[in-house]
Amino acid sequence: MTEQETIYQEVCGLLTKLFEIDPQDITPEARLYEDLELDSIDAVDMIVHLQKKTGKKIKPETFKSVRTVQDVVDAVEQLLREE
Repeated sequence: MTEQETIYQEVCGLLTKLFEIDPQDITPEARLYEDLELDSIDAVDMIVHLQKKTGKKIKPETFKSVRTVQDVVDAVEQLLREE
């Protein structure tokens, strides 16, 4: 499994567990706010959980442009590459 796939699986698990989203609704193209019906509070919760999981501080500006599940995966992957 590639790093992208591992991160994607983790994000899917997080969305399912935290927000009770049906795993079948989660695709890389799924829009967080429109398709998965997350709100800004949910987004903050997701960031907090991702910070705990990665052990890295996530800057708010990193997530301002995040719109889809794939955007989350890309942002986390980039974060993990930074030292």
